Amino acid sequence: MMHTNVKIFSGIGSRQLSNQIASRFGEPLGKINIQKFSDGEISVEFQESIRGQFVFLVQSTFAPTDNLMELLLMIDAAKRASAYKVIAVIPYYGYARQDRKDRPRVAIGSKLVANMLTAAGADRVITMDLHAPQIQGYFDIPVDHLDSSAIFIPYIEDLKLKNLTFAAPDVGSANRIREIASYFEVEMVICDKTRKRANEITSMVVIGDVTDRDIVLIDDICDTGGTLAKSAGLLMEKGARSVRAFCTHPVLSGNAYMNIEKSDLIELVVCDTIPVKSEISKIKVVSVADLFAIAIRNAVENKSINSLFLRSKMLNKK
Repeated sequence: MMHTNVKIFSGIGSRQLSNQIASRFGEPLGKINIQKFSDGEISVEFQESIRGQFVFLVQSTFAPTDNLMELLLMIDAAKRASAYKVIAVIPYYGYARQDRKDRPRVAIGSKLVANMLTAAGADRVITMDLHAPQIQGYFDIPVDHLDSSAIFIPYIEDLKLKNLTFAAPDVGSANRIREIASYFEVEMVICDKTRKRANEITSMVVIGDVTDRDIVLIDDICDTGGTLAKSAGLLMEKGARSVRAFCTHPVLSGNAYMNIEKSDLIELVVCDTIPVKSEISKIKVVSVADLFAIAIRNAVENKSINSLFLRSKMLNKK
C-alpha cells in the first residue's frame, strides 16, 4: 500500500537501516542534504517538498553527539518547511542510561534529550527498548516504545534448545526476562552485579541453578561487553552447558569486540539499531526494519501497535 502523504528521511548515522525501513514500508527514502562547515557545524536541507506531509526522521542518537544535533536540526527544518506531522524515529535513544538522579549533583540526560526533541518540534517519537521504560514519562508527546522480543523470540524458538533457561544480567531487568521466560514456560536466573563506576564490575553472583542448562542472556545494551563476558564465564563455572546473549543495541565501545570474541559466549545476537563496526564470528545481526516499518504504517493509519509486543503473543499462545 503506497502512502503519498508520507516521507521518510535519514540522518547520516542510520542510513543503512533507514533504507531498509523505507523499502519495507514501500516508499523511497527522501532526499536530504546534510553537510558540515569546516568547523564541524552541521547544516540540514530538505531537497524536496514536505508541506502537509507525515515526515519520519530516522536517526539513532549514539555517539558522537553530532547524531543527536543532526536529528534536532532535521526536526526544526521539517517544522519550518510546513510538515503536517514530524515523527522522530530513534531506534537507539542515547543518554537513556542517565535516567535518574542516583547520586548528588548529576544530570538526568534522558530527560534533557526528551526536552530538546520536544522543543525542536517533534510531534511523536518511535523508539525501541529504552534503558528504563519510564523514560516515556519524560515526554508530553506520544511515544511508541517497541520491544525487540518480537525479533528475538522467533530466533530463540528456531534454536530448539532442550534445556533452555533465561538469565537476567542484573536485578533491574528481571521483570522483562521473567515475562519472556513465562512465554517459553521455562525457568530464569539472575546475574546480580555491583559496580564501582560505569563499565567496571566489582563483583557478580548467580541467583538460581544453571547446572546443565542452555542459558540465554537478554539485555538492552552491550557497551564494552564486560558484563556479558563476565556473566558467561560465571555461568559456565556454575555448570551451564552453553551461554548465548541477545542485546538490542550494539554500542560495542572500547575493547568490546575483543571481549566478546574471547568470552565463553557461543554467540551474541544484536539488532541493527546501531551499525556494527566490525564483523566477528560470534556477533550475529538481525534487522529491526520490518518492525519499524509496521510501526510507521500504523502511526499513519491510526492503527494500534499492540500486536508487535510480547504480551500480545502470550495472549495468542493461550
